[in-house]
Amino acid sequence: MSNIDFIREETAANIGNFLVGRLLPFRQKRSIGPFVFIDHMGPACLADHENLDVGPHPHIGLSTLTYLFDGSIFHQDSLGTAMEITPGAVNWMTGGKGVVHSERTPEHLRQRDKFLHGLQIWVALPKELEFMDPTFHHTEAKDIPSWEENGVKYRLIAGEAFNKKSPVPVYSKLYMLEIKTSADALIDIRGELYGESGLYILEGEIASNGHIYDAKKILITKDAHLCSFTMKANTTVYIFGGEPFPEERYIYWNFVATDKQIIEAAKERWRNHEFPKVPGDDGYVPLPG
Repeated sequence: MSNIDFIREETAANIGNFLVGRLLPFRQKRSIGPFVFIDHMGPACLADHENLDVGPHPHIGLSTLTYLFDGSIFHQDSLGTAMEITPGAVNWMTGGKGVVHSERTPEHLRQRDKFLHGLQIWVALPKELEFMDPTFHHTEAKDIPSWEENGVKYRLIAGEAFNKKSPVPVYSKLYMLEIKTSADALIDIRGELYGESGLYILEGEIASNGHIYDAKKILITKDAHLCSFTMKANTTVYIFGGEPFPEERYIYWNFVATDKQIIEAAKERWRNHEFPKVPGDDGYVPLPG
């Protein structure tokens, strides 16, 4: 990865009652391809009296991707979805013109000690789909394309790469890859990726051009076509990327849009309780400020 443009260590952010590592956006880089927001949740050990409780909150102009390494989250939304997500599966919710959802510890775990660890990601919608009807799609872990080459394990969590396609219904040219090694391995995927690319080291180390990069760092390349590096033994990385959009994206709270006026209108709708409700969950997260 001689073309590394940015190297950044994750920073902590407080989301409700849960601490997460904020990876994207940051000052020098607001997006990686269509990816506009990446949070690393945990790892956290929650006692029997501690639970994840993110009440109903809105989204517009994006798709959310939830991917867990450990634990479980119960998702409910204004479409009527009630779905528990477990490790290796994907929850893909598209906000479009407006959706509301909550994320909580499932009822069967609320009185027990439990772990929670995973990634939460936002992918901006193409401008022509900003006001599409909201949708939800759950993909089981067994349905995610997985393969092994030279002792290296790959999963294509979303998008297209390596002549494979994930069943997660994305709306633009992108990829999200998981790569795991048990021994040192040279990874040369220069011909497989496209657009912009970011590499997040969850655990372990990678080496590139005489430099060692350890866990909790995100590396952003200038050109995904030049992506090659060495992964040390017992390393896990996630690669996000794709073709960037021509228009800038504005973000306020949970709203993503190509025009600030769209965000202002969404803020007013949320203040006035004009978004659809989540059946069975009457909580409400106020607009910040």
